[in-house]
Parts: sequence; C-alpha cells; structure tokens
Amino acid sequence: MKSLLNFKHIKSDLPSGLVVFLVALPLCLGVALASGAPLISGVIAGVVGGILVGTLSGSQLGVSGPAAGLTVIVLNAITEIGAYDSFLLAVVLAGFFQIVLGAVKAGVIGYYFPSSVIKGMLTAIGIIIILKQIPHAMGIDLDYEGDEDFFQKDGQNTFTELMRVRELFNEGALIIGLVSLGIMILWEQSFVKKNKVLNMIPAPLLVVVIGIILNNGLTILPSFFHLESSHLVTLPITNSLSDFSNLIQLPNFSAISNPIIWKTAGVIAIIASLETLLSVEATDKLDPDSRITPTNRELLAQGTGNIVSGLFGGLPLTQVIVRSSANIQAGGKTNLATVFHGFILLICTLAIPSILNQIPLASLAIVLIMVGYKLAKPSIFKQVFKEGQDQFVPFAITVVAVVFTDLLKGIGIGVFVAMIYILYTNYKGSMSFMRDGNNVLIQFNKDIFYFNKSELKQKLASLQEGDNVFIDGVKASFIDHDIYITLEEFQREVKARNIDVEFKGISRKQLNYEKNNAIVSKAPVSK
Repeated sequence: MKSLLNFKHIKSDLPSGLVVFLVALPLCLGVALASGAPLISGVIAGVVGGILVGTLSGSQLGVSGPAAGLTVIVLNAITEIGAYDSFLLAVVLAGFFQIVLGAVKAGVIGYYFPSSVIKGMLTAIGIIIILKQIPHAMGIDLDYEGDEDFFQKDGQNTFTELMRVRELFNEGALIIGLVSLGIMILWEQSFVKKNKVLNMIPAPLLVVVIGIILNNGLTILPSFFHLESSHLVTLPITNSLSDFSNLIQLPNFSAISNPIIWKTAGVIAIIASLETLLSVEATDKLDPDSRITPTNRELLAQGTGNIVSGLFGGLPLTQVIVRSSANIQAGGKTNLATVFHGFILLICTLAIPSILNQIPLASLAIVLIMVGYKLAKPSIFKQVFKEGQDQFVPFAITVVAVVFTDLLKGIGIGVFVAMIYILYTNYKGSMSFMRDGNNVLIQFNKDIFYFNKSELKQKLASLQEGDNVFIDGVKASFIDHDIYITLEEFQREVKARNIDVEFKGISRKQLNYEKNNAIVSKAPVSK
C-alpha cells in the first residue's frame, strides 16, 4: 500500500510546516473568538485539519483548519441552538454529509470555476490580508485575527479601520512591526538566500523570536510602549493533559432530534465544501509542480476531519487559502508540511502555552502581510491584463467584489461576470453571413444557443425575394431548440417570400425532411 506521507522532501517540508504553524496559530484563535466558541475549539480544528485531513487528503500543499468564512454561520448557529455541545453534533453530521458528497463525486463542482475568477480570488485575498493586518501590525487588535469580511463585527469596515490607525496605534507594536517588516524584506534579498547559514533560518521564526525579545525589552521604556495581553497571542494555559482534556467539550447526541441541528449541519456541509473546492482549485494553480488534487477524495478527507473535530469539541474546518499559500511560499513540497504544522500546534499548545502567549500579534501580522503581498503583486495584474479583456474584466471584478463583500459573494459575482463574457464570446462570431448576388450562405461556426436567435432572425429577415439560401450547420455540434423553431418558422414563409433554401448538418431530421419535401433544394453556394 502506498504511504500517505512522503518523506522525500523532509528538508523543505519541516521548515514550511513551522511557518504554517506561525500563520495558523493566531487564525485558529481569532476564528474561535469571532465564532463565539471556546478558544481551544479553534486549536482543536487546526490540529485535526493538519494531522488527520493532511494525511488523508490528496492535496500535497493544501492546509485545513477553522475558516473565517464560517464564523457568522457558527456564531448564529450556536446562538440559535443555545448550547455549544449541541452545536458540535451539527459539526459531526456535517462531516457525514461531506462524505456523502465525496462518495457521489460532487467534487467535480470545483472544476467549473473560471481561472480568471480563481486568480481574482487569490489576489483579493492577498489584498484583504494586507489591509486587515496593517492595524494588527500597529497594535490595533479590535477586529479578530483572520477576518476576511469587508464589514466588521466592531461596526467598522476594512477602510474605516485603517483610518483609525493614526489615533489608536501602539508605539511598542509599531516598533516591533517595523523591525519585523525589515527582517522579512531582508530575508527576501539574494545575498541572504545564498548564505547557507542564514537561509536555514525561516524568516517568520526569526520575526517571532525577535518580537518576543523586543516586547520584553520594551518594559524599560515608558508604559505606553508596553504591549498588554490583548496585543499578544492568547492560548488557554494547561499544565497537564488532564487540564487540556477538561477544556474539551463533547457533542450532545441527545439533541439529534432537533431539526435546527440538521439544518445547521446541511448549511455547514455545503459552505465548507464550496470553500474547500475553491481553495483546492486556487492551491493547485499556485503549485509550482502543477499537481492536481482529487476533489472527491478531498471532500471525503474534509468530512472525516469535521466528524473528528466535532467529536473532540472543535470548530468546523475547511481547506484554507491563506494557510495553503503560506505553505507554498515557505517552500513546502508535500502534505508532510501540513501534518507537521498540526503536530507543532498540538505539542506547543500542550507544552509551552506560556511562551506562545508572549508572541506579539504585530509580529505575526507582518508575516501575514508578506503572504498577502506575494498573492497580490502588481505583476499579477499586468500578467492577467495581457491575457485579454475577457480574462481581465472578470478577474478585476472578482478582486473588487471579494474585497468589498466576502469570499463566497465575491466569487458568485465574479462567476456571473465571467459567464456573461463566455456568452458574449460564444455569441460573437457564432455565425457568418455571405452574399454573392442572389446566392447567400449562412454558416454556423460553432455551437448555437438561444441567445443567438436574435442575430439569426435578423439575418433571415434581411434575405431578399429570389435569394438562394444555403444554411450550413456542419461545424455546430449543438443547436438549441429555439434555433430549430426559428428555422422552422423560416421554412413556413420561404414560399411566400420566393426564397429557395437548402440545409446541411442541421438535423432534427433535417428539419422534418425539408418540411416534408416542400422546399426545393438548390446547389450549395460557393464559400
């Protein structure tokens, strides 16, 4: 049996797993806080997403964990159900629903998203990360870590939050943020990458260590430089496994007859599956080795993960683009990086929570800002622009829509615009009209749909008395029902208009055998 883990690239995967851990830690806690759930529930979902889903998934670079896109659903569900342990039952059931979706091969849905929309989504997420993390880098931690929505729960939005930076920033966080940014930029320089010793040190790890040192050193300065606990990582302190186990809640199976539980499970399964499939598609596009993730297997893995997460008190999880892109940028090669990040998250939560609680959120914000920049570099806009208007317009609209709404709404708008362009592209040049005296050729150059009816009617209406018309549908593998009706209507009026017509490759029993042999066939018109 083929091993589920590949240790061939362990030298790349272990450092990458460490970087993903540093990115995932504040996001796990932030999503749990925003969801109105115990903080430990976010960590549990992160551990399950890393170790279990990372092992079972066919995605080599995708990283799963609690997702910001589910926070509103989770918060409302916990409020409506009235108890967190009953909500956990909905998470378990959602996992079973996802396994069913995988079994019926619903993963194919992921292949229907246009590439321009996926690129727009990735770029938008990069922009959102930058905009959302700038306040955190300056010590403004009013909004939770990992928020991706334009409208925030504190009554602000992405841009009004930025406008408050000047009046609310913390001097200590600003110092730590600027030093961290300098380190991240320095580590991108070629002379550091060529240095064997420096290149062995992951920049995010160095940023975190320096951030802890600086934060402790700032205590010698006036009090306004000090970072309070609200500006640091906040993990529950556990001194033993029994302390940790006391934090875990188990699902309340007696609530299984509650219809709200089943409704919540269905909603979570659908939204989590959609977000996962979007992330899979995006991650595969970022993969330097261009590997393709088996989407049905991914749904099976996600379903298993949600069952286990719910059984042990964790939040629902999905594959997450931010963590996955951080994994790729850090040099991850296989799913070993994902699994390793899950083990680090588990071990550090159990063994050194007090040390993790010294990490400034400003340091982690800078790590995320660099992740965001690499997703939304100006060169990406230039590249898509060169691909043509039909690619750039859906791309740009998706970027704007995701930034100003949320992930799923933005994707929906982007797909709608892309479909309009697809329809327009198909409409444009779908048929040609050539006249040589009284000889007329109407040729279907590709598949003909109902939206081509208007153009066809106009061409048929422009025919003159005495015309010899040849309608060629050989190149069309599909002709819509409305087009057939239009041609049949034309058949009924050709005698009155003194027009001769011949059809080729039109079918529908060659329009009822040339309308029961009522039409006199003429020789084809020369092209």
